[in-house]
Amino acid sequence: AVVSTQSTGRAMKQISASDSIPIPKDCKVKIDRRIVIVDGPRGQLRKSFKHLQCELTLKQSSIEIRVWFPNRKAVACVRTICSHINNMFKGVRQGYKYKMKSVYAHFPININIINDHTQVEVHNFLGEKFVRRVNLMPGVTCKQTGNKDEIMVEGNDIEAVSRSAALIQQSTTVKNKDIRKFLDGVYVSEKTVIQELEDE
Repeated sequence: AVVSTQSTGRAMKQISASDSIPIPKDCKVKIDRRIVIVDGPRGQLRKSFKHLQCELTLKQSSIEIRVWFPNRKAVACVRTICSHINNMFKGVRQGYKYKMKSVYAHFPININIINDHTQVEVHNFLGEKFVRRVNLMPGVTCKQTGNKDEIMVEGNDIEAVSRSAALIQQSTTVKNKDIRKFLDGVYVSEKTVIQELEDE
């Protein structure tokens, strides 16, 4: 990150903070009033940064982020925006995959995937008859991995994928028992990508 400062005699006043992100060759980017739209081989992602006071400038092969007369929080936001946009690039090029495993001591947890891979049903959790249903976020699908008691949650948006995995995990929260002893549930076991890049 580039930080510009100016001396006023008493204290250094920071004029601006900036950083830039290179755009991958197989991605196209549009910026419209702090809304970033990224197109890639796997689809399109859109993210709004209107809640931050920053300048987003689209150069020929990079995106420049700049904040003027920033305080410490605004300087930190520059790097945060870079990370969000890099996650978008990775999502439209490789996609995100979270593997989840069922953990149980006695009652086997049964997981059904319905509604065209967009809804998950959890049966027999701690022997309960109640069926837990989780609707996944838009753009996210769930599939069986082929391994016993394992599913995978896939999508292009890292926030949607991780939130869907969290909703599945939170649906199997143990109530009114000692959670150090009752460890049953569906937990994230691995975070990876759907397809690896051939040459970085």
